[in-house]
Amino acid sequence: SGSNLDTSFVSLSTLSSTLDYSLELFADVVLNPSFPEKELERLRLQLLNSIQRERQSPRSMALRVLPQLLYGKEHAYGNPLTGSGTTESVTAITLDEIKNFQSTWFKANHSTMVIVGDTTLKEILPKVERAFGKWGTGETPVKNIANVENAEQPRIYLVDRPASEQSILFAALLATPKANPDEIATEAMNDIIGGMSTSRINMNLREDKGWSYGAHSGLSGAKGQRLFYIFSSVQTDKTRESIDEVMKELTTFVTSSPATGEELEKSVASNTLSLSGRWESSGAVMGSISQIVQYGLPDAYFDEYAGKVDALTLDEVRQISNRIIKPDAITWVVVGDRTIIEEDLIKLGFGEINLIDADGNAL
Repeated sequence: SGSNLDTSFVSLSTLSSTLDYSLELFADVVLNPSFPEKELERLRLQLLNSIQRERQSPRSMALRVLPQLLYGKEHAYGNPLTGSGTTESVTAITLDEIKNFQSTWFKANHSTMVIVGDTTLKEILPKVERAFGKWGTGETPVKNIANVENAEQPRIYLVDRPASEQSILFAALLATPKANPDEIATEAMNDIIGGMSTSRINMNLREDKGWSYGAHSGLSGAKGQRLFYIFSSVQTDKTRESIDEVMKELTTFVTSSPATGEELEKSVASNTLSLSGRWESSGAVMGSISQIVQYGLPDAYFDEYAGKVDALTLDEVRQISNRIIKPDAITWVVVGDRTIIEEDLIKLGFGEINLIDADGNAL
């Protein structure tokens, strides 16, 4: 069982020969959960220890604070991307709250069952109905995943980590949800600017300048607005210069040096030639179907995927790039030695450097 930004899930993997018995146990876990108090205390301690470790790890420090700076603390996506929560929230959790969460959200009409295996709908449906037939229905709350405006100008948030030999850089913008008509072009845009080893940002900071072991961009998965982010760890004495180079790459990408035909060809090849091994296991197939459910993608999304990638045009990539990449609205989170890098960061001209702790609180 587990949770992510948009869903909570319980999964089962079993032999076909033991399916009937396994379904009984599976249904019992979903419909009649047990919440022993001693388990809550054990897990609470684990989470608190995990948070303490995250506060010492440069990358985790950035991942903890980035969402609230983009979405705000009241947004459903405003929690730490590490998934561990905060010391205050973990300390305050009660058994009653956990039970209430389960009873509030786990409703038959709010759930989808994904089944992958050597079976048919005719064969499996009576077994599932027998096991889950008494599962009740009801209303569920509406999560706050409302759209949020990007910043009006570049911002820098600095988390001090004394004696750091490198600086961790995260830059982020709020982008379109996963389920959008231009998703194929969005993926290509990301590939070209930072998603592949031959991407512009990686070739600049790693191959050309040698300031980083690697720099990349990505798109977080979300049903609502998601993060388009850029990440790199760089030499401490090249922190400002690295940010400056990334800003230049983003700016020219949507102005004087847009995506090229050669770059698009590399992206298309990367996304189509890898498909033959994409669904070799039941787990991989289930993962893709679960994406369709979680993000609200069309049922035929992956059936049509290769054809849409092959049909992608350069104009489509350039249009979506101009729509998503807004250099003047980027939020930067920098984790590094303040005594060495703060004065240099001011020279970027992004305004005041916002000093925050590892939980995002202003200092």
